[in-house]
Parts: sequence; structure tokens; C-alpha cells
Amino acid sequence: MNTRAGYYVTQPSGYKSYKPSKLPPNPEIVYDAEMMRLLSEADRKLGRLDGVTQILSNPELFVAMYVKKEAVLSSQIEGTQASLSDLLEIGEYSEKNVDIGEIVNYIGALKYGLERIQEFPLSLRLLREIHEKLLSTGRGSERSPGEFRNSQNWIGPKGCTLQNATFVPPSVQDMKEALSDLEMFFYDNSDIPILVKISIIHAQFETIHPFLDGNGRMGRLLITFLLCQKQILSQPLLYLSYYFKKNRGEYYDSLMTVREKGDWESWIKFFLQGIAEVSDEATNTAKDILVLKTYYEEKLRELNNVHSTRLFEYLFEEPFINKNKVKDYLSVSYPTASKIVDEFCELGILRDYTPRQQRNKAFIFAEYLNILNRGTEL
Repeated sequence: MNTRAGYYVTQPSGYKSYKPSKLPPNPEIVYDAEMMRLLSEADRKLGRLDGVTQILSNPELFVAMYVKKEAVLSSQIEGTQASLSDLLEIGEYSEKNVDIGEIVNYIGALKYGLERIQEFPLSLRLLREIHEKLLSTGRGSERSPGEFRNSQNWIGPKGCTLQNATFVPPSVQDMKEALSDLEMFFYDNSDIPILVKISIIHAQFETIHPFLDGNGRMGRLLITFLLCQKQILSQPLLYLSYYFKKNRGEYYDSLMTVREKGDWESWIKFFLQGIAEVSDEATNTAKDILVLKTYYEEKLRELNNVHSTRLFEYLFEEPFINKNKVKDYLSVSYPTASKIVDEFCELGILRDYTPRQQRNKAFIFAEYLNILNRGTEL
């Protein structure tokens, strides 16, 4: 077995756990022609994404909605069934919808982490803080939120044991050593390209598997935090959950190939390909939203109504509405709100989305939601 990434250690009770090697990889990463091409392409497309988001009139609103999309995709990888439409329609956690609660927790953890890295360096302490937010309620909340594990865990099909698990992460002692090494690697000043370094950190974190629950989501969050901390993007708009979900089998196989064969290069190429693909997807999403927004803004100018303009902006934050919500948001009478909503329906901005047996009519900004939903139905 190649020990470049690590090796298995037989524990006193007989099972074998994995002991990661120190970072950076030794021998060093080999940058062949394909690696250089993928690295160049990923850098170029990230720059293009950053440029497109700079021309959005309200990038914060776009970011907020894209964060929700990422939260849905990352949570779906872990088995939740809720969609982006479910999240936007229901809007908040309820005991009747645990899946929505997990997504809301993910959004909270992501926002918390992005705020904290502005003033506090990415560290093991910060990872624990973010994890506590991630598992604050619902499934996993009883599995030591905010604390690294003090017992052995394992990965495999439901019902498997330590003896027949697909992968057994490091023992507690080896985990502590690997985490300390990983934290030092965060700030390693070697000449490893940033995107390559981030790919290595993600893979190593997933191998260490330091929490009893939530490791997959934390590993994906870590990518975003590193991209922002390194100022690769001015807005947190690159999320690889879409790519990992679409290529789930190859994702897990690539991580196992690193562990068992020390093949960091194949994993890094897979990761860089994902950076390029997701950058394209996010760029196209931003462009399509901009086109949609411009198209309807021109139509709304004909109405010359400040309330209509305000409502249209609001729809990019709340694409599911009813007339009472419009009345409250605009601070207008119900007849005025009703008239504006009817005008929006005539223009094609809104359409009736009233569920059966519901008395109060509901409306949806369907074109916008269709753009956002691309990729979440995989």
C-alpha cells in the first residue's frame, strides 16, 4: 500500500483505522500538462464569475439566494428531501419539517463562518464553533455539536460495523495529531497554488472525519471559507455541492484512491474540474438573473409606480408571496396590494400558485425560481 497520503494501523481490539500522513504531500504534487490546463481553466473561470457578480445591482441579494441553494444541495447529499422551493415557501424551521430545519442550520453556520473569518483566522476552534451552529437543532443535535469526537467512527452502508466498514477514519489520538497538522497547513507558506491547497485540505478533512456527525457538510463549508479568506472571490458564490452531488460516485472513489494509492493528482484534477464547471454554472445563473431583471424592469417603467418597483425587488428575496404579504411589505391597503399583484400576473412576473383547499391565493415568481432551481433536482 502506498503511504504517501497515509496508512492503516491495527488497533488493540483488532480493527484497522487510517493514519493520515503529514501535509503537504510527499513526494510533492506533480504538475503535468493536464493539471496545468485544469488549474488555468479554474482560475480563469473563477475570475469570470467574480467579474459578473461585480455588475449585479444588488449582489448581496443574489448571494443570499445562492447560499440557500447551496444549503439545499449540501443537505440533499446527506439525505434530506427538501427542495429550494420548499425552503423558500416554508421559510423557517418547524418540528414538522426536520429537513427544512437542517437546511436553515446550514445557512446559519455558513453565514456565521463567513462573518467570523473577517476578524478571526480559520482554525480548529472556529471549525468547532461553526459545527455547533450546524447541528444546533434537529438530527445530529445529540451528537456533540461543536466538539471533536472522543470515540472511533466509521463510514459505510447502513448497519455495517467497524470490521466491515468501507473506511475507518483515524483513531482519536491519530485524529488529534492530524487535525493539528491540518491547522498548520492552513497557513503553510509553500508555493502550492491556492486551489490545489484547498483541494488537499478538503480531502484531508474528510479523511480525518473529526466529528461524530456533519463531516460532509463541514468539509464543503470549509471550501467556501478558504476561498473567501484567501480573497479568491469577493462574494461567496462558489459552492461545489452541485458538482459533488452530480458526480457522487467519482467523488467518493477519488477520495479513497488518495487514501489507498496516494494518488493526490487524480483527486486534485477532479476537484479543479469541479471548480471550473461550478464557476460556469454560477456565472450563467448570475447572467440569466440579470437578463430577467432587466427585462421586467423595462416593462415596469411603463407603470411608473414606486410600489411596483419595490415589490419587484422584493420578489428576488421572497419569490413566494400572497396579497396580504404584499400589503404588509409595501404598507398599502389590501385593494392596492391586490391591484399590484394582478398587474404583475398580467405582465407574466407572477403566476397563481395556490395549493388545493387553500382559501388565500398564493403567487410565485416562477421564472426566477426556475433559474435558481437548475441543478437542485439531480
